[in-house]
Amino acid sequence: MEGTKHRILMVSDFFFPNFGGVESHIYYLSQCLLKLGHKVVVMTHAYGNRSGVRYVTNGLKVYYVPWRPFLMQNTLPTLFLTLPIVRTIIIREKISVVHGHQAFSTLCHEALMHARTMGYKVVFTDHSLYGFADAGSIHMNKVLQFTLADIDQAICVSHTSKENTVLRSGISPEKVFMVPNAVDTAMFTPSPECLSCDEIVIVVISRLVYRKGADLLVEVIPEVCRLFPKVRFIIGGDGPKRVRLEEMREKFSLQDRVEMLGAVPHAQVRSVLISGHIFLNSSLTEAFCIAILEAASCGLLTVSTRVGGVPEVLPDDMIVLAEPAPEDMVRAVKKAIDMLPGIDPQVMHLRMKKLYSWDDVAKRTEIVYDRAMQSSTTNLLDRLPRYLTCGSWAGKLF
Repeated sequence: MEGTKHRILMVSDFFFPNFGGVESHIYYLSQCLLKLGHKVVVMTHAYGNRSGVRYVTNGLKVYYVPWRPFLMQNTLPTLFLTLPIVRTIIIREKISVVHGHQAFSTLCHEALMHARTMGYKVVFTDHSLYGFADAGSIHMNKVLQFTLADIDQAICVSHTSKENTVLRSGISPEKVFMVPNAVDTAMFTPSPECLSCDEIVIVVISRLVYRKGADLLVEVIPEVCRLFPKVRFIIGGDGPKRVRLEEMREKFSLQDRVEMLGAVPHAQVRSVLISGHIFLNSSLTEAFCIAILEAASCGLLTVSTRVGGVPEVLPDDMIVLAEPAPEDMVRAVKKAIDMLPGIDPQVMHLRMKKLYSWDDVAKRTEIVYDRAMQSSTTNLLDRLPRYLTCGSWAGKLF
């Protein structure tokens, strides 16, 4: 299969104009696969009045199917109502591999099920970590177990994510590849002028939600401001926890030291990053975290919680890790401030160019597609016993 050109359908509820790690991953991976000579088509749901077929950079074709999101940009699970449109796109575009992204995308799960029913090869990429105890995770793990019972290959973005996916879904580890995310280093370049260390600026760019550790920031920021009079914070992002951060700013009278930017368009993220010295990531769970790569590519020293796949992302001299507790985060910020004089943003940027590349991610994903195409074709009678392994009741129900 070496050198074979594939016709790939990327499917997810998450794609531009929405912004996030999954959206960026699908876009950049598709662009690099197009450069390698493959045919790539994206399928997602409609965003506002953006419906129908659109073409983006380099002729990447995007189907915005007329399904409206009902919760967190997810479409309503319908199981079979998506079959006609999935079948039409697969046949019209002469697709050979269907590649689904993100475990909580209902469109992804349904498209993979329909593609397998039609006899096509399917690949799944998991971008997030999930627990095992709460009701939401138990439900999602059961759905994932059902979907991954009948796929050809799977991809995870970190070794921690691979372990998590194998444990949650029961898929054979031999079927799971680890292919990391990357960063567009041409877009995220350091500031040409060297920033003064008279005032140290700490940048936070994140969705202000519980999972991203917004509650942790509420406790960390006042303590850092108390200990270090020269430190100032710039916070970019929006979400339900923004109110708590604004209340904290009022309570401790930090209006002149904590700047709230609100939602930052992706095109303006670099201009915010290069105004700072340190990037602070307070996530409580993270499979990889592309934001850390973007900050490091702009020459910022990173302080992050030691969760999920984050310890795998950067070398020890480019990141300071801390437990997700306020006192340990404050200690990590102090250590990062002491390290700042030895940080050269240009050197850090050059190191990131060597460490991470979307072209490399595309070549590694190409190998996964080749492996999927080589896997044996199974008929319905071979597939049904796989679903029965999902549980004595759930297996028969599925």
